[in-house]
Amino acid sequence: MAKEVAAFIKLQIKGGAANPSPPVGPALGSKGVNIMDFCKQFNARTQEKAGKVLPVIITVYNDKSFDFVVKQPPVAAALKEVAGVQSGSAEPNRTKVGSITWEQVEAIAKDKMPDMNCFTIEAAMKMVAGTARSMGIAVVGEFPVK
Repeated sequence: MAKEVAAFIKLQIKGGAANPSPPVGPALGSKGVNIMDFCKQFNARTQEKAGKVLPVIITVYNDKSFDFVVKQPPVAAALKEVAGVQSGSAEPNRTKVGSITWEQVEAIAKDKMPDMNCFTIEAAMKMVAGTARSMGIAVVGEFPVK
């Protein structure tokens, strides 16, 4: 018989750096989850992605056990890394802070594809380009038609 789900918890934690301090501790403690057990499992599973912000969805069951799914880093974080900028533009329609190529957009879209709600790589590329545009990062070149 399947376990009954008590709650879903969504957090963004740096890979390999989960600890019981806020925001992890209070979010898990309020649901009755063993915080240190989660931290040890998360850190072991995300050791190779150390330092990157990783979204995680934790499923808490009625018996206080849990499962979690680690997603790919957010598109905005990948765009900042590729463009070499610290943050997006305060006025993205007027001030551009960096630029990337369509090949770089395609690489980010392929990495993030399992977490996106689209079916083709072209649609994923357009979503990534839209995020770049809203951050003030220009996408140079023509959209590659395949």
